[in-house]
Amino acid sequence: MRVRRRTAGAAGALMLLAVGCGGAAGGKASPGASPAVVPAEPLPMVSAARAGTWSGSDHKAHPLRLKPTRLALGHPSDLAHIRLDDDLKGMVPYYLTVSYTNTGKDVLSQLSPERNFSLNGVDGQAGEQLSLFRTDPLATTNGLPPECQESGKGTLAAGETAAFCQIFMLPKGLKPGNVSYKDDGGDTLLWQIGGAQQGARGVLPAHQPADAVTTDSDRRTATVLATPKRVRTGSPADLSRFDLDADQKKLVPYYVTVEYRNTGRQDLLPSLNDSLVLSGASGQQARKMLLLDIGGPGVAQCPEAVPHKMLKPGATVTECTIHMLPKGDPPASLTFQGSGDGARPVTWRAAADDGK
Repeated sequence: MRVRRRTAGAAGALMLLAVGCGGAAGGKASPGASPAVVPAEPLPMVSAARAGTWSGSDHKAHPLRLKPTRLALGHPSDLAHIRLDDDLKGMVPYYLTVSYTNTGKDVLSQLSPERNFSLNGVDGQAGEQLSLFRTDPLATTNGLPPECQESGKGTLAAGETAAFCQIFMLPKGLKPGNVSYKDDGGDTLLWQIGGAQQGARGVLPAHQPADAVTTDSDRRTATVLATPKRVRTGSPADLSRFDLDADQKKLVPYYVTVEYRNTGRQDLLPSLNDSLVLSGASGQQARKMLLLDIGGPGVAQCPEAVPHKMLKPGATVTECTIHMLPKGDPPASLTFQGSGDGARPVTWRAAADDGK
């Protein structure tokens, strides 16, 4: 058997690893007695059936009805027979089961809606998705843990229903916030997980000041005190005078305002928001949008930084940047990535207001 690891929502496999399972090629089964089975813990979540689409190689959006039926918290020992990459060791598996129905009139083939699903932490970060597949033709099982046995169907007649189970890995201590589905042919669909809004490890409240590390124009390490002020929901019409492509016109702009105080000894450029990443509830990340507007009036809803000069030690600057996310995928977190020696990401919760 092999394990395919990829970040949820990514276009393809990130890694192929060999695992031991009944003499499968490329790996050996772990010696010794099998670890005790720890029953998976079902988690409360919204389980409504929702209309979505799946786009295949024909680049057409085919209608599906999607319904997450179960999410269960597993135990790392469930994957003892799989040779995980080092950065996945110690992470916790979650088992997501989803039913899907072909609501169109045509037979669908080479279906893979599971590739569009993601389990996302309350910090807005997408979990790691593991896909197992057999390499040993003599193997009698699919290698999935007992709690995750639905393997799905690649071909569905009109009106037919099937189900699959996926494994997602989240860091220990991080609670899952929602399940999301995003296809090229439609908006993001979200299913909330009960009890998820109790906070996230390492995620600050929305407007709490925090120390961050950056660099000056000579790449010397500098420090700032960053305070998120507001995340406003915009409208695509706000950007109508700019030359956006067809995909960008489908997105929703969000205006992120942050105040910075220079707590170091060097002058800084008023472009600190270049380090910001806005993450949607589905785990999708949006960096600062670059708009060509030489000598133009800019975007009224997101004014340029003031002052328009170097930021002296002890001085403050307020900056606004535009970040684009899909419809139905509201902001979940805001991260200052930083740079320089000792730089670590600083993350806040991010809830958009109505922009008024």
